[in-house]
Amino acid sequence: MRPNIPLMLCLGGAMALAACQKSGDAEVERAMKSVNVIDESNLNDIMLTVADPNEAVAYFKRTAAENPGRLDLQRGLAKSLIRAKRPTEAVSVWGRVSATPEATDADRVAYADALIRAGDWQRAEATLDTVPPTFETYERYRLEAMIADSNKEWTKADSFYETAVGLTTKPSGVLNNWGFSKLSRGDYAEAERLFGEALTYDDDLFTAKNNMVLARGAQRRYDLPVVPMSQVEQAELMHTMALSAIKQGDVEIGKGLLREAIDTHPQHFEAAVRALRALEGNVVN
Repeated sequence: MRPNIPLMLCLGGAMALAACQKSGDAEVERAMKSVNVIDESNLNDIMLTVADPNEAVAYFKRTAAENPGRLDLQRGLAKSLIRAKRPTEAVSVWGRVSATPEATDADRVAYADALIRAGDWQRAEATLDTVPPTFETYERYRLEAMIADSNKEWTKADSFYETAVGLTTKPSGVLNNWGFSKLSRGDYAEAERLFGEALTYDDDLFTAKNNMVLARGAQRRYDLPVVPMSQVEQAELMHTMALSAIKQGDVEIGKGLLREAIDTHPQHFEAAVRALRALEGNVVN
C-alpha cells in the first residue's frame, strides 16, 4: 500500500507546528519569569527605601511566607523591621539568616547591628568576633567602635572610628558618635571639633548641633556656634545652652539664655517657659 504522502506531510507539519508552539510558549514563560524577577527586585528595593516601614514589613512577611527558601526575602524582612524600629523582631530574623550555610559576613554584621539596637551588646560583640578581620566595611568598623566605646576601650574606639570615617562618603553619623564619645570622656574641645566636622557633611543633622552646644557649654562658652540653623533650631539650641550653663552653676546666664530662647521661638516654647519659671521660683502647681 502506498503511503499517503500528503497526509504524512500534513501530520508532520502539524507536529512541527505544535512543537514550535510549545517551544514558543516555553520561551514566553521564561521571558515572563525574567520580567517578574525584575519587577519583584524593583519592588523589593522600593519597599526597603521609600515605602512606609510597616507596610514593607507586611510585604516581606507575606512574600517570605510564600517563598520560605528565599534568603533574600528574609534579609528584606530583617532590614524592614530595623526601618520600622522593631529591632527585637529583626534580631530573630537576622539570627535565622546568620545560622544558614549561605549566610555571609555582611549578614553577621547586620545581625550584630540589630543586637546593638535591641540593647544586647554582649551578643553583638560575640557575633562581630565571628567575622574575619579581612572583612573591612564601614558598617563593621562603625559597630566595632560603638562596642569599644561601651567597654571604655578608648584607644580601640578611636582607631575604629577613624577607620570607619575613611570607608564612607557620608561620615556625618559616625563623626557625631565619635564626638559624643569624646564628650562622655570629658574631651570637650575635641568633641566640639568632631561635631563641627560632622556638620560639614550634613548641616541638617540637629543631633550634632545640639551635641556641639553641649560641648561648648561644658567649656563655659555660652555663645551659639556659627552653623546653619532655623529659627526653631536656634531657640532649641539656646534652651540646651541654658541648661548647660545652669548645670555649670552659671544660673543667671542660664536665665538670660532661656529668655532669649522664649523670645526667639516662633511659637510658645513650653519647655523653656517651665525651666525659667522653676528658676524664678514661680512654678504653678
